[in-house]
This record gives sequence, structure tokens and C-alpha cells, in this order.
Amino acid sequence: MDVGSRPLRVALFSGNYNYVKDGANQALNRLVGRMMARGVDVRVYAPVVDEPAFEPTGTLIGVRSVPIPGRGEYRVALGLPRAVKADLEAFKPDIVHLSAPDWLGHDAKKWGQGQGIPVVASVHTRFETYFDYYKMGFIRRGVERLLKSFYGDLTEIYAPSDSMADVLRAEGYSEKIRIWSRGVDRQIFNPMARDMAWRRGLGIADDMAVIGFVGRLVLEKGLDVVAAIIAELRARGVPHQLMVVGDGPAREAFEADVPGATFLGFQTGADLGRAYAGFDMFLNPSVTETFGNVTLEAMACAVPPVAARATGASSLVADGASGRLLPAGDIGAFADALEAYVRRPDLRRAHGETSFVRAQAYDWDAINDAVIDRYFKLTGIAA
Repeated sequence: MDVGSRPLRVALFSGNYNYVKDGANQALNRLVGRMMARGVDVRVYAPVVDEPAFEPTGTLIGVRSVPIPGRGEYRVALGLPRAVKADLEAFKPDIVHLSAPDWLGHDAKKWGQGQGIPVVASVHTRFETYFDYYKMGFIRRGVERLLKSFYGDLTEIYAPSDSMADVLRAEGYSEKIRIWSRGVDRQIFNPMARDMAWRRGLGIADDMAVIGFVGRLVLEKGLDVVAAIIAELRARGVPHQLMVVGDGPAREAFEADVPGATFLGFQTGADLGRAYAGFDMFLNPSVTETFGNVTLEAMACAVPPVAARATGASSLVADGASGRLLPAGDIGAFADALEAYVRRPDLRRAHGETSFVRAQAYDWDAINDAVIDRYFKLTGIAA
């Protein structure tokens, strides 16, 4: 390939780049921002809506999409339409990066391979785990076969954590796996954001232990497990206050399941950092994460996580040193760990301090540079 001295060109395909805010698209936007800072030409192809959750980083080319039945806030792209394909061909990317195994991703993969250029993909969620939450477990094996077909012949696969990489290795992708971790914005997420006056304004006494939960309020985040754990703590007479940050279609039902909890709704920026820093411990029972951005954000605020021993958290948390890792769905074990933190402020402080130290290693620029350097290596273009 004769590229002379021109910039590297990257085509990035996403199922949700900016219309609903989540950890996956925040990572993609940061990656694009870092590419631009390094002089890389990048175009993003993804569904668009009239009122997105936030302004996109870089050039976003909209593709046709329809709402997902039962989850209308999310959309599925209808493949690679002619006009978008023409834009792609005019752009002439050196590498294609896929971030979702959807119809658009399949078409983009086929196009890139037809051009003889590297096609890579990043794994952002464990789609195969979702169906059990919606009483559709019977199609899980079929979905797993489709995922294996999608990822099987790619140039490289970027896993966000060592624990997720282990899952992919078990699927036979060992030679293709690279780690694209996640960083944390330490200007927002840090212990100095703790504001006791703000907590008091919410009616929470200084000596009340706050259990924090952050995430989209959807079934696959383990809301039923959270509710069961909180019910167990109440039954034991453990004093605590549950604080929930986030919104979503399951909010009304979840509020009914955890009476007395403090719901802050969707938060962002400094307000989100203040909420995290206001927790005394962080609860994350989800098993669908591939990294666990929320867990890292809590750690950066010196808040010890109590998480399921699953992909993501297993790579972040040192059990018994910087938090707790527990068997997924084990209500009693989660309640025991949280009760220990409530009863022993010294223990939660010690684990929180270790969490804070561990979180300092997750620097966004260094992490994204590792991916961009792979682009240069795969394409043979000089950085």
C-alpha cells in the first residue's frame, strides 16, 4: 500500500456512538478524540437521533436505524446503505474498527475484508448474557454461534480487561486478542469530591453508611440482585442508605423494590463525581460487564467496591484488599460483605485507600495510544 506521508485513516462503526450515554460510547468518543490529537483522520458511522445524549467527538456519519422492540431507547442499524458506502469508499480508510456485532458491523466487516484492509473489533458488552434477563435464554446458544462467526476471522480483537480476554481465549481467539483497557478522569472522580453538606441536604446523617449503585436502570444490570441484597440487609437490621445514580426503563419497578432508597437520576460531570465520593461503599452485582467503568470510577474516589466475581470486576478488584469479589447472585455473601463495611468503617477506609491507589494506573491517553499504535502497526503506516 503506497501511503506516502499522509495521515492514517480509520473508519469506526458503532451501534450507539452518542444517542444514549453509556460506558462503551464514552470510551469510543475518547478514542476518537485521542486519534484526532495524534493527527489521525477518522470517520464514525453510527445511528443518529434528533436529540442525542451528547455531542459526538469527530465526524459522525448517520446510518439508517430502527428502535429495538421493547427497548426503544436503543436502535439497530440497517446495514450499510448505498450513500454511506459511497462515503466510505471516498474516505478510503486504511483500517476498519467495529464496536458492535450488529447488521452494520457485519456489512462493514465484509466491506473491509473485500478491500483487503485490516478489520478489528472491540468487545464492549456480553450480549449473550442479556437474554436470560428477558426470559429468552432459549436463543442464547444461537447468539453465541453468531458472535463466534462475527469475531472468528477478524484481524484483531480488543478486550477491555484480562478477565474478558480469558473468556475470548476460551472461544479460541488467543492469537488475535489485544487489551484495550479503560481509563478514569481523575479530575472528576477523586476523594476530594466528597461533600458531606450535600449528603446532609439529601437527609443523610454523617454517620449513616451509604451504599452506592450507578448504572442504567435496566434488568441486565442485576437490579433484582440489588433489591434482594438490600432486603437482606434490612432483615438483619443493618443501618444503611442506598443511593442510586442513573435512569432507565426499569426505574419505576426498581424504586418499588427498594423503598426508602435515594434516587438521584442521571448525573454527569462534577455532579456524578460528587455522588460517587459521597458513597461509603459501592455495589455492582452485574455479570454483563466486560470492564466495569463504574467500578473503576468508584475506586478512583476511594470507595471500595463489592462486586460480582465476573468479567471486568475480576480484573479491577483485589478481593480482600481493595474491595470484595463475590459469587454472582449470592445474596448472603453480598450482604455479609456490605454488613462488614457498615460495621467496620476502618475496613472500608483501608480497602478504599487501596482502591484509590490501584485506580491511578488507568490513564486514558496511554490506554488509547496502545490501540492507535496497533492501527499503525497493522497498516504499516509510520506513526
